[in-house]
Amino acid sequence: METSKVLTSDNQAETARSPRRWIYVIPVVGFVILAFALALGLQRDPSLLPSVLVGGPAPTIALPAVPGYGPEFTNADFMGKVSLVNVFASWCVSCRYEHPLLMEVAKSGDVAVYGLAYKDAPEDTAEWLDQFGNPFTGTAADVSGRAGIDWGVYGVPETFLIAPDGTVAFKHVGPITVESWRDSLAPRIAELLQ
Repeated sequence: METSKVLTSDNQAETARSPRRWIYVIPVVGFVILAFALALGLQRDPSLLPSVLVGGPAPTIALPAVPGYGPEFTNADFMGKVSLVNVFASWCVSCRYEHPLLMEVAKSGDVAVYGLAYKDAPEDTAEWLDQFGNPFTGTAADVSGRAGIDWGVYGVPETFLIAPDGTVAFKHVGPITVESWRDSLAPRIAELLQ
């Protein structure tokens, strides 16, 4: 009789310990899953964000120019030539970093460079262009950010390469660097110019 009591007592003790083990296992499993997901995310290049616009027509632009930095531009301006649409803002630190390169690109005359001032007061944009120079053939003041949404803008700066037929050929996220120009944008522009 005592043997059966001991077995019953052991079974009860084992059963009581089993749920407590899960309390320790669940957080460990959760941590492993989270670490795996983060490791996958860290291997991705953030400048390679997908865009549904690539291969399709450029979104319609119908905005006023930045005062003193016109003319405004429309989709008709993209037709028959290779163009860049640079989304920038006066409050954007990275935009200052890429601006000298945009000035060089504009001077080369190989492509038309258009500026879309995103969620920026037009007077701030004008002051910024006064200070750093104007590489843009035309500008658009997107004060509300609505055009940026139409273009699928994640943040500034972003640059869109527009083919001579008015379609979006490529989207570059982040500031244009010498390396990204050489390795990514310039070869695509050369291909479109042929």
